[in-house]
Amino acid sequence: MHVKRSLLNIIIAVALTYLGLTVMIYFQQDGMVYAPERTITHNPKNIGLSYEEVAIRTKDGLSISGWYIPAKNEKAVVLFCHGNAGNISNRLDSVRISHSLSLSVLIFDYRGYGKSEGRPSEEGTYLDGEAAWDYLFTVKKVPPGRIILWGRSLGAAVAAEIATRRSSAALIVESGFASVPDLGKKLYPWLPVKLISKFHYATIDKIGTIRCPKLIIHSRKDDIVPFEHGRMNYEKALPPKEFLEIRGGHNDGFLLSGRIYTGGIEGFLEKYVYKAAHDS
Repeated sequence: MHVKRSLLNIIIAVALTYLGLTVMIYFQQDGMVYAPERTITHNPKNIGLSYEEVAIRTKDGLSISGWYIPAKNEKAVVLFCHGNAGNISNRLDSVRISHSLSLSVLIFDYRGYGKSEGRPSEEGTYLDGEAAWDYLFTVKKVPPGRIILWGRSLGAAVAAEIATRRSSAALIVESGFASVPDLGKKLYPWLPVKLISKFHYATIDKIGTIRCPKLIIHSRKDDIVPFEHGRMNYEKALPPKEFLEIRGGHNDGFLLSGRIYTGGIEGFLEKYVYKAAHDS
């Protein structure tokens, strides 16, 4: 009898611990998904590029901060959606690479990041991206056929959502996950992730409806988002589509891959964006 009572007490203790951990993670999700920094530490002038600081108004009345960096002999314009940490001042390497490919760039901070007002949320980041696209179209007069949606990590999910709301020349999904629950299930297999997840960011559910050309970029050595997520997004995507495998980890693969990365992107754009614009 005493053994049974002790076993029951152990089971109850384990169950309560599991429940406590589950509840704790549920309420900590915002901090796990978003890691914004307010301080802008650098700007495009630090890498020798002229730029325009812009303030973009969202549908729900917030002011979103961004930079517009024009390229000489511009071939197209990138709307860049960055990952979940830091702010736009941490993405100058991406701006530099785009500029080297003769691509102008509009890069913006989600609400709660950098100088942008508000607090981040899933729908909020979508509204921010949508407002940035509208700014390119209405203020900069960039036609949809010259706008390239380009997102990395969390930003890949934001870019995919914008592609369902606005017509664009192409979508680049770099180091993107299939969805937050799918990623969480991989990271926390012992948790009922799909049951408790407050976030979706489900690129996997949208990419099969997006008709513009798509480039999926991922590394087998990605230490945060497994390579299989990139393949899942690629397999689900409608043609036209291409897959570019790069080297390196989640945060440095685009730098370590060098010409594999830039050449792959350039080849994709030559095939699906520049040629289409020329033919039209």
